[in-house]
Amino acid sequence: MRRSGLMLIELLVSIGILAILVAVLVPALNKSRLRAKATVCTSNIRQLSFGLCTYAADNDRFPYGFDNTPNEPPPGGYVGHHQYNRMGWWWFNYLEGLYEKSMGGNTVLQCPSKNLQHPKLRDDILCGNYGVNLSICKMSSGRKSRKGFIGEPLTSIEVRRPSQTLLVLDSGYAIISWWHAADIPPVPLSNSIIEDAAYVPGLKINKDRLLWPGGGQNYDALFGRHPRKTVNIGFLDGHVGRSSADDLLVEKDSDGYKNLVPLWLPK
Repeated sequence: MRRSGLMLIELLVSIGILAILVAVLVPALNKSRLRAKATVCTSNIRQLSFGLCTYAADNDRFPYGFDNTPNEPPPGGYVGHHQYNRMGWWWFNYLEGLYEKSMGGNTVLQCPSKNLQHPKLRDDILCGNYGVNLSICKMSSGRKSRKGFIGEPLTSIEVRRPSQTLLVLDSGYAIISWWHAADIPPVPLSNSIIEDAAYVPGLKINKDRLLWPGGGQNYDALFGRHPRKTVNIGFLDGHVGRSSADDLLVEKDSDGYKNLVPLWLPK
């Protein structure tokens, strides 16, 4: 007579089948989760692009990427860690209501796939989320060697090919320039300040870059955030796209730099 219940062999077979199902389903679930985060990121970029373009329409030019005005931005004052970030207004402080919403739990300024290991960087809204193109949203002040990115921000009519020019994208820091995506930048980029350690997540040249010495950027910089090392991008005409990180690479050759205009530099 057969005993009731599962025999040992049946139990082992059942466990084996469950193990196979888990092995098949977990990677699929992980991929679905990554795709969902990338979709949320695309939505964030779309909202940021709309906010930046609306500001430009209302004020005749885009906001500063960074402005060292002595007045603290509302609400909550300066953002970032004072030991390695400059204190001032950042581009998102100019977008009415946007930063306030983020403080209230709306994560439009935070990439859902942000992957920084250092605890200070994880909590810093300037790091590992989104950055504006410094050729458009310039800085009010900075080092003399960065003069191409200092001065009045551009107006919309100064950009000849807005549908092909970057405005805001997945970035290692809140402001980013084509120098950070160039295999041989015009001026060597140090890692003494975190601004110089900005990067396009997943860009192949990041393996040779000097990242911030405080650590924590490596995984995000080398392996990217989204499936297949893609990057979400908002363009100056307001549309949003997704591109391979290496499509943003600026390479130096005998004739100058390739992939520079109009992608990064609107001439």
